[in-house]
Amino acid sequence: MITSLSNPTIAAARKLLLPKERKSTGLFLAEGLRVVGQALSSQAEIHQLIFCPELLISEYGQSLVEKASSLGIDTLAVNQAVFASLARKDTPQGIAAVIRQRWFALSENAPAENELWVALQAVQNPGNLGTILRTCDAVGAKALLLLDDCTDPYDAAAVKASMGSIFTVPLLKSRLQEFQAWAASRPEISVFGTSDKGAEDYTQACYPLPAVLLLGSERQGLPADYVSLCSQIVRIPMEGACDSLNLSVAAGIILYEIYNQIRGRKKRQ
Repeated sequence: MITSLSNPTIAAARKLLLPKERKSTGLFLAEGLRVVGQALSSQAEIHQLIFCPELLISEYGQSLVEKASSLGIDTLAVNQAVFASLARKDTPQGIAAVIRQRWFALSENAPAENELWVALQAVQNPGNLGTILRTCDAVGAKALLLLDDCTDPYDAAAVKASMGSIFTVPLLKSRLQEFQAWAASRPEISVFGTSDKGAEDYTQACYPLPAVLLLGSERQGLPADYVSLCSQIVRIPMEGACDSLNLSVAAGIILYEIYNQIRGRKKRQ
């Protein structure tokens, strides 16, 4: 059992809580039963599984350690003090994993027939990003595209908010110029934008597939260069004094409208 906070393997795992270390290594740290369980189920590339026997008391948690060990994954037992130095949960569940990030190239991928993607431009809040990932998984969106200077989806807060969807929804990243060329070369793909100044109520719009739902940043919304790429801009009507919704809430509202329209078309077929 590892009991030293300065153990090199533990120190390296702890550094993955820093953005620059995640960027330089291509690894990240995932914590919690559900997230680690989904990583194993999704056959993510797990480098180490770290667990604390004093905290990991459930049969399910112990089965994850056994499964990782049977797959040849390096499993490290640590004491509570060491695990606490890695944990970001208020009540840690005693299991974490060092995992390889997974990215896909935009140039080599596109939504297939009847598929929906979601694209976020310059989103800054990792909790919002992780929640949107979770909603993408729920409605069957096939990928999440991050445009320009988005926050890191492998940030601990984003991973936690995704509730394991970080492993089930493919991630891509790009910038304006590449996205413009990609969209221009695929006229069969509809791009829908969102804005409080949109001309159409989101419930009245039709969302033909394949499509990309494009949402702007929390503070600025969609820039003009991205608005020009959209076949239509939809808005969510509001009645109160507040003039905006949380980005992940807005994404969820529109995604479920698209999802319900897709379900309705399937029932009529």
